[in-house]
Amino acid sequence: MSEAYQTSRLTGKQVPHFYIHSDTRHFKDTSGRTLILRGVNLSGSAKVPRDHPQHVLHNFWESAEQDGQPTQSNSYTQANPDSSYSSNSSTADSSSFNFDTQNLTPTTTSIPISQKNQPPNSNGISYIGQNLNLQDGSADVHLTRLRQWGFNCLRFVTVWEALEHQGPGQYDDDYMEYVVAMLRKCKEYGFRVYMDPHQDLFSRFCGGSGAPLWTLYACGLNPRNFTVTGAAYLQAEWPHPDSPDPESFPAMIWATNYNRLACQTVNTMFWAGRDYAPKCIIDGVNIQDYLQYHFLEAYRRLAMKLASAGDLLDETVIGWDSINEPNHGYLGLHNLMAIPDEVPLRIGPTPTGYQGLKMGMGGSCKLENYRFGPLGPQRDGSVVVDPKGKRAWLHPSAEPNGLSGYGWRRDPGWVLGTCIWAQHGIWDPETDAVLKPHYFNESRQDPNKPVDFASQYWRPHLNAYCHMIRQIHPEAILFVHPPVFEIPPDLSPSVLPILKHRSVFSSHFYDGLTLVTKHWNWFNADALGILRGKYPSVVFGLKIGETAIRKCMRAQLGMLKQDGLEKMGEFPTMMGEIGIPYDLDKSKAYKDGDYSNQIKAMDASLNACDGENMLSYTLWTYCPSNSHQWGDLWNGEDLSLWSSDDAMYQGSTYAEKSSRHGKVLGRPFQYNYGAQSAGPTPNASAVTLNHRSTDVSETDLVRKGMFTPMDGSSSNTSLELGLMNLNDGARALPAFCRPFPVAIVGVPSYFNFDIHSASFELTVEVDAEKDGGLGWGNEELPTEIYVPAVHFGSASADPGGLKRRVASENDARNPEHWPVGRSSDASLPLPIGHDHTLLNPATGSPAGVQGLPFDPHRFKDTLQLEVSVSAGRWETDGQILRWFYPRKPLNGNKTASYTLKVRRKFGPILFTDGHTNLWMGMWQSVINFVLFFFNLSWPSSNSNSNSTSPNSPDSSSSSSSSSPYMRNSNKEGHHHPSQLKKL
Repeated sequence: MSEAYQTSRLTGKQVPHFYIHSDTRHFKDTSGRTLILRGVNLSGSAKVPRDHPQHVLHNFWESAEQDGQPTQSNSYTQANPDSSYSSNSSTADSSSFNFDTQNLTPTTTSIPISQKNQPPNSNGISYIGQNLNLQDGSADVHLTRLRQWGFNCLRFVTVWEALEHQGPGQYDDDYMEYVVAMLRKCKEYGFRVYMDPHQDLFSRFCGGSGAPLWTLYACGLNPRNFTVTGAAYLQAEWPHPDSPDPESFPAMIWATNYNRLACQTVNTMFWAGRDYAPKCIIDGVNIQDYLQYHFLEAYRRLAMKLASAGDLLDETVIGWDSINEPNHGYLGLHNLMAIPDEVPLRIGPTPTGYQGLKMGMGGSCKLENYRFGPLGPQRDGSVVVDPKGKRAWLHPSAEPNGLSGYGWRRDPGWVLGTCIWAQHGIWDPETDAVLKPHYFNESRQDPNKPVDFASQYWRPHLNAYCHMIRQIHPEAILFVHPPVFEIPPDLSPSVLPILKHRSVFSSHFYDGLTLVTKHWNWFNADALGILRGKYPSVVFGLKIGETAIRKCMRAQLGMLKQDGLEKMGEFPTMMGEIGIPYDLDKSKAYKDGDYSNQIKAMDASLNACDGENMLSYTLWTYCPSNSHQWGDLWNGEDLSLWSSDDAMYQGSTYAEKSSRHGKVLGRPFQYNYGAQSAGPTPNASAVTLNHRSTDVSETDLVRKGMFTPMDGSSSNTSLELGLMNLNDGARALPAFCRPFPVAIVGVPSYFNFDIHSASFELTVEVDAEKDGGLGWGNEELPTEIYVPAVHFGSASADPGGLKRRVASENDARNPEHWPVGRSSDASLPLPIGHDHTLLNPATGSPAGVQGLPFDPHRFKDTLQLEVSVSAGRWETDGQILRWFYPRKPLNGNKTASYTLKVRRKFGPILFTDGHTNLWMGMWQSVINFVLFFFNLSWPSSNSNSNSTSPNSPDSSSSSSSSSPYMRNSNKEGHHHPSQLKKL
């Protein structure tokens, strides 16, 4: 075996066999093989606490408020801004600030782990069980399902609130113990995991996820008034907390909160408070240092907990992602008087920076209103938002004498109850005059240049975070995630030495048009190219037809990969998030079971990761708690690969309903979260997940992509489902359960999967000097390829006793162990001899079924393949194809290129693809799209000087608009926020 892969490039120490290298543009195992890591985010459910989905207002505020300050009665529970806090709580210890968040040399070694502020048992919130439920056996079923689908990697979602929800310095040790147990469960199934410190919009209390409630109070904000002041829109309170209607929450309006007062303020304070909010002093330090210290310390505690487990780091937890989707807040805002051109997502009432400040102080404003359709954002009149004097700022009575019930003391120079930006002289609430409209665009480091958020503020925090992680997890792979879609700053090891030898460039990608419109369109646009000025006009970024769309998506992901290579160096790229919404076309598929558009949308995105890009990725998302009504239980998003509502059987009580495709099963009763139905039980039990009906039509399963028709002429149309139909509940399965090379001898130069022909192609390059010495001694080392039975399944073998073959699902129905030959740990086989006990679906008692963990090598003769190779030989073992070829070119050349092609022997499985009526209505949509972008690029010369065009550099907000592309631009109204149900 090559000695080069036996030692760490970072520490020089010998490494164990499970170690993964990341010092080239590809992951490598200890045999020198190239690795592709693919999996899911586990889980979107972990963005909210247990029993507190984002759409339920009942106990939304009270649970978090009562959870804090456990030693005293909490007066935050009053919505009245005059409510006050008790001041008899002890001050939290803030004397050990040792994270230098400004300089590039953090000092983390002297921060102790103290038990003085550990919380008692609380009746407030908890995140235990949100990734998966470890108590009822369902975690085993979910993880088995994910392994069966070929996934070998997980991005483990955690949020700051889960760690420190009760108050500053009070850590939830029970939750951290749960994380350890959860990661050990992932280890049992052979997953590699990287940790995700997740956030959206900073906190769920300003419409997203991440930071605990007390951080908003520390910033001097009153989140109870965010909705009425337009500072942030929360689904649970939409359109008004006095008359909420969360089901009417517009798709993706949550993301517009990035450009509203609350999110802009807290992000500016978190990243750049010292420079832009110097008066914000709390416990003797600037709010930036206070927030960053607590964030870093919370995750340091979690890292210490994982390290102390003794059996997780490097073998299971291979690394740590940086903070999810960092946002610049106000930084870089050119003009407080205008809606920025670089804000393409406009939905609902859309304020300028100044209007947000005015509404935050209780003032009424007339805002431009937008709706988002297939042609992008379109003006939809104007709307008046009147807070009726309520303010988004914390009332002074909340902190008598500057002392908070949470223990901090606020500097007298920071006056509560009034806009902090007014206190910095940016505007005057008395006269409504804007005094410094360009305040946030001016760099404090060089007044002659605009601020650069990524290099001046995000990168120093990244450096401090990475140093903190490495001191606890020395061999951690550092996943570096810069601001989404922006060109990263210089991240090379010469600038950030901490990244040398062991890092990954982490990026995210979504098809924005499909995500926002929730429709798979026959036209799209090169969003990344448009944002980066690739085209002289946005009309040139238009892509028509599915072929052009797929090519464009692959090019965009190639551009993101190139960002990492150019700005960071020769490191692997991980697409940390990629996925699609499943509730397309007003949830049509939930009614008729036709997921053909979802399959096309997902296949387009994941096909973009193949080709020359050859990307590793973790799909967003897998949510055990997903339901058709409420999606992923967070802001109306519905991106989970699996839903219990899509399972043919979902509980002990169901009703048949007729369908033109045969019998399908009705929906079970909905589990009730508090006062409103929130969807199924957050983690359906093993009993529910194992129990299946036999009265299901074959056509329905084919449409859902779960059934492999039998080769031959059998006319039997019935299907007998076995014990573990693990594909049941999968959505667009043919698109995301796809072949890919898991471990490659040499370096892959290209691979591609054609979903329609069920064909896969792989080309590899071998180098005699680099690859000739790979492997253990003289042992033949194979390239291993995951070949899913859902596309390549055989009908000749039926280990589950089925009369008809169900692709891939049968792999877990016969839980006996098949012999597994020697293979590298890179292929992530599961440990032999690990036993699990399943519950009997009828009684709930142990059924004595052993060996549930899915091993893709376990089942023999599951595939029906035709394989051609340019050199070497091949063999299959379950859903793994092993390809053996010379590591030293036989012709004496230094390098050689080998190609493998695979297709299903009897032709592709025919899934419903929905390609009928391809051209119907297409050209009219294309014409409209072109006309829209033509007008978008060249606004009418007689447009009102105050009208806002998304691409006009001199645009500003106004109460009305005559822009030629705006529909119903003369429609105006004077509305209370409670009337904003239809935007």
